[in-house]
Amino acid sequence: MHVHNYEKLWLLASLALIVGFISTIVYGAVGAGVVMVNDEGGQVNASGLSEHPEFNDPGVRKVGPNEYEAYVVAQQFAFSPDPIEVPANSTVTFYVTSRDVVHGFEVAGTNANAMVVPGEVSKMTVEFNETDEYGVVCNEYCGQAHHDMAGEVIVKEPGNFTLDDAGESTTAQATNGTDETANGTGES
Repeated sequence: MHVHNYEKLWLLASLALIVGFISTIVYGAVGAGVVMVNDEGGQVNASGLSEHPEFNDPGVRKVGPNEYEAYVVAQQFAFSPDPIEVPANSTVTFYVTSRDVVHGFEVAGTNANAMVVPGEVSKMTVEFNETDEYGVVCNEYCGQAHHDMAGEVIVKEPGNFTLDDAGESTTAQATNGTDETANGTGES
């Protein structure tokens, strides 16, 4: 059987495309450093978030030098807290859950992008090196006003950042007499 040279060329080009497509998929899944969100964030009672130690008062808490945790609650059609304020040159771990229906949580321009399911806690870590403002969008359809569900992450200069700005209660600081930025725990 004789195979024409043009048929050989098309066959080689087709095989090269298949190998190229498979290579890009493998690189995107393994080589680019993309990490899938898993269930390490834990579970919560979606109807009892008001009794949960972290999600009853969502906000930013300092957990170490230049390390913060942000507890965020999504509900139709808002994120709480909004805005989320963090200092530059810090690492922020977001713990996000939903009070009512499936939502999305994407911090535009970062690697934070997750589906937020009621009863599940999505955990994502982001490094914020420079001052900037990032939009937070819900990228899962959640109802008629889904298009209005947006928030903001504001990255401030470390000298201009206080935990009060991030939504922590000033009464909690006054009652226990501690300076949260000095003790590094960020807990009231």
